[in-house]
Amino acid sequence: MPPLAPTAREVVLLLVLLVALLTFSSTLPPYTTSINELVQPYAQSENVPSTALNPSLESQYTLQSLNRPLSWDLSQVPETKIVVHVPGWTIFDRLYLLNGTLYVVTDHPQSIPDRSHMISNAIFIEDGPYYPEKHAPSDQEMRIIDTNEARRLFGLSAERLDGVSWLAYDPKQFITHYYHWSAELFFGFWRAYSSLDPSIPPTGETTLPAPRRMIFPSLDANNWRDYAAMNQWVLRSAFPSISMEFMNDWKERIIMGRTFVLDRVVLADRAAAMYGDNFLRTQRTAANAFALPGSVNWWSTIRNNVVGFAGLAEMGGAMSVQGVARTPVITYISRQGWGRRMLIEEDHERLVRELYGLRDQYGYEVNIVSMDKLSRIEQFQLAGRTTIMMGVHGNGLTALLWMRPTPRSTVMEFFYPDGFAHDYEYTTRALGMVHYGFWNDTHFTRPDVPRVNYPIGFQGNEIPIDGAAVVRLCQQRLTLAEEADD
Repeated sequence: MPPLAPTAREVVLLLVLLVALLTFSSTLPPYTTSINELVQPYAQSENVPSTALNPSLESQYTLQSLNRPLSWDLSQVPETKIVVHVPGWTIFDRLYLLNGTLYVVTDHPQSIPDRSHMISNAIFIEDGPYYPEKHAPSDQEMRIIDTNEARRLFGLSAERLDGVSWLAYDPKQFITHYYHWSAELFFGFWRAYSSLDPSIPPTGETTLPAPRRMIFPSLDANNWRDYAAMNQWVLRSAFPSISMEFMNDWKERIIMGRTFVLDRVVLADRAAAMYGDNFLRTQRTAANAFALPGSVNWWSTIRNNVVGFAGLAEMGGAMSVQGVARTPVITYISRQGWGRRMLIEEDHERLVRELYGLRDQYGYEVNIVSMDKLSRIEQFQLAGRTTIMMGVHGNGLTALLWMRPTPRSTVMEFFYPDGFAHDYEYTTRALGMVHYGFWNDTHFTRPDVPRVNYPIGFQGNEIPIDGAAVVRLCQQRLTLAEEADD
């Protein structure tokens, strides 16, 4: 059966309908509804503040364009600026990267610090005497060039890595350890960077933008986390939006053959830090950064973010983010189950009895804990509330980072007699708290601290401690005027 053809009447009706539609649509106003108008009903129903929908935020988040390359065309290549520098910690503006080499572009090379004080070849640092020449950087790690050579190498533009980058040239040797990650690398990064805002208040508020990325050219993605999974907690809670790049990402940028420029970068290098006077006094690489200006509350930004992320704020109102506690909290971090660097068992038991006696007499909160038995949230919350922390020299004392510094905040570290290391002593002082080392019934504090020493027995399980002497010092510290904490 042949298909039916439309009749003349049907064709006329279809044409009339089409003309009517065109006439009606031409009378409508142009479509100009903004994003603000589209979301206004939502804002009204959900009580979203009007400031959250203003045009500036609309353009910032909704209509944001991709970063354009840094282009100089026929002009001079923009020079690199060194914002601050101490050995091992350098902040640059416009640091260039090509084929895996960092380039400092300047027509005034005499103003640039010694290259070996900024970067190394990232090989492992061996125990024993340190030989700087073994770690000296080559032209593969960094070059200092003038603007003419930069034009020849880079061409007319460079791709931007925008915002702030933290670039660590350290090998994995120390990074996969909670203390070295949090109390050295992270500690030094933030101390150097926070020198750009010397007015940070106790709340931790700062004008500094959070770093966009951390870059590890000598480390693969599987080797930055510690066995206790603390490193990643500290990073993600301090800077929830940060991204990370590793060895393979670095190689990918090399393969691309393009020049990149880092808008602002904090460069850290452990071997380079060993040239610093502060390092030579303390053996702590982060110590060099304390030669820079800074707020007395410099660490509060990181500390408050981390303990707040762990829920400390939810335990007693907003003020508890700063760890304010009416009742002093004493925390003894025990290593008795570790099998290495432990107290004599009888001394441990006596110390516990003495601490509980202090609790019963004065009403202090006393916690006897093995950190590996607590969840990460429990560890951060407990440390954030602690007034006095004590224990044998070891990784558990890294928790002192999350204590709130007050005139009564104290760390007591137990050593084998005649033994001493700066790790936790220096970290405690850098946070504005008081540290006491113990050799059985004898204690010492800055400035009367001994030389670094690792005698036979330092790593053993026969470390003595006089619990009564510890408790007497606790009571002395806690009977400081109560208003001192305000």
